[in-house]
Amino acid sequence: MTWVDSSQPLPDPCVVVLAGAAGSGKSTWAAAHYARGEIVSTDALRAAVGTGPADLDASADAFAVADLVIDARLRRGLTTVIDTLGLEPGRRVDYLDRARAAGLATALVILDAPARLCRIRNAERDRPVPAEALTGQLRRVRELRAQANSEGWDRVVVLTAADAPAAPRTAPVSISAAEQGRTHVILQLSRFPWGKDPARWLRQVAETADQVGFAGIALMDHLIQIPQVDRAWEAIPEPWVSLGLLAGLDTALRLGTLVSPVTLRPAGVIAKAAATLDALSGGRAFCGLGAGWWQREHAAYGIEFPAARQRLDRLAATVETLRALWAAGTKPYQGRGVGLPETTCYPRPVGPLPIIVGGGGERRTLRIAAELADGCNLRTDDALPRKIEVFTGYREAAGRESAITVLDLPLIGRDRDDVARRVERVRGRLSAQAYAARHPVGTAQAHRRRYAELAGLGVETIFLALPDLDRASDLEVCAPLLAD
Repeated sequence: MTWVDSSQPLPDPCVVVLAGAAGSGKSTWAAAHYARGEIVSTDALRAAVGTGPADLDASADAFAVADLVIDARLRRGLTTVIDTLGLEPGRRVDYLDRARAAGLATALVILDAPARLCRIRNAERDRPVPAEALTGQLRRVRELRAQANSEGWDRVVVLTAADAPAAPRTAPVSISAAEQGRTHVILQLSRFPWGKDPARWLRQVAETADQVGFAGIALMDHLIQIPQVDRAWEAIPEPWVSLGLLAGLDTALRLGTLVSPVTLRPAGVIAKAAATLDALSGGRAFCGLGAGWWQREHAAYGIEFPAARQRLDRLAATVETLRALWAAGTKPYQGRGVGLPETTCYPRPVGPLPIIVGGGGERRTLRIAAELADGCNLRTDDALPRKIEVFTGYREAAGRESAITVLDLPLIGRDRDDVARRVERVRGRLSAQAYAARHPVGTAQAHRRRYAELAGLGVETIFLALPDLDRASDLEVCAPLLAD
C-alpha cells in the first residue's frame, strides 16, 4: 500500500471508494476526475428510487441498486468510483473484497476537508445532516486516516485542506479566461464599514476572500459614497492607494477597480497607477474604466464634468493611451484618437493587464468595449441578454475576443429563513417582496445555479458585491457558491 497525494494518478481500471464527511467534496472530486458513468453515487440513487438525495427512507433500496451496478461493472473489469459516505468499516471491506475477487486494483480516497467548510456546505442542503451527526463523521474521518493502513488498499489518497475541493485557493487567472462554462467570481467592495482601523478591516476582508475562494477584489472608485450604496458621509477610500495595501498581502487575488471614471484622473495617471499595482502584485492587476456619471462628486471636488459625448470620447482615448504607455519602448505614439510625444512609463506591467469597460450604453459604450478593451462589464438585470447580444455583435464585427463580465449584487443566506432575516435588515423602506424583485436573493446554492445560467450566456467573470458585508467573517456564506 502506498500513500500518495492528489497529483499522482490512480490505476486504471480501479475500484475507487470515497470516504469523507457530508460536505467534504466527494462528489465534486469524483466528477472532476472520472466520467459520469464510472461513478456510482448512493445520493443519486436515493433520488432515483426515493424523493431526493436526502431521502434516508430510500437508503436500503438505493444501496441494493448500487450493489447491482457495482457487481455488473466489476464483472466487466471497469473502473468504478463508489461515492458513499465511506465511513462504515464493514461496507468498505466488502467493496475491497469484491474488487479483489474481480482482480481489480483498489484505492481509498479520504477527503479530510476543514470542519468549518463542511458545516457551511452542509447548512446549504435542503435537508442538512444534524450537527451532532456531522461532528461524528468528522471524527470518524480522523480515525480512518489512522487505520486505513491496516485495511489492505493498494492505494490510499488523503486530500487535506491543501488539495481538497472543500478548501480551494484560487490562483491568479486572466479576467478573460473562460474554463468549461465556469465563471470566475471577484469580490467587489463598495461599502467600507471599517470602524477605527481601516487597514485592519481591509486586510481581513482580503485574506478571508482569498481563503473562501474568490478570484480577486475590485474596489469601487468614487469621491463621495453613492446613494445606491450608502450615505454620503460614509467612507469611500481612494482605490489605487487601497489596492497598494492589498498587493502586499500573501494572497492570490486579482486586484483592480470597477470602475475608475476617466473624468477623475488623466489617462496617463491611470496608466501609471495600474502598471505600478501590477508590478507590486506580481502581475495580478486589472483596470476597470467607465465614462463617469455622477455630476455631484465632480462639482464637489472642482472637476470638470463634460457632456456624455465628450465623456465617451475620453473613455476611448483613455483605453488607447493605456495601451500606448504599456507597450514596449519609449517611442512617440500617434493613434486614432491620441498622440503622445513619448511613451516612457516605468514600471511596465508584468504581463498583459486587462482593461474592462463598464457601462451598458448600446450605441457607444459597448462598441468601445468590444473594439478596444479586454472586457465589458454589465449589470445582472432584465436587460442583460439584450446587451450581451449587442456586445457580441460589435465584438464579432471587430474580430476580437473581448470578454463578458457582470456586476451582481446578490443577497446570500445559509437557508430560506436566513435569507428572509437578511432581507429584513437591508430592505430599508421597500417591502420584502419589492426588495426581492429588484435584487437576486437566495441561498448560495441558488445563486450557484444562477451563475451557471450566466455562464451559459457567455459570462466569464462575475463581480459580486454583498449589500450586507460588515465583517470579514460575513464572506463565509459565499463558500458554497465558490467551491469547485
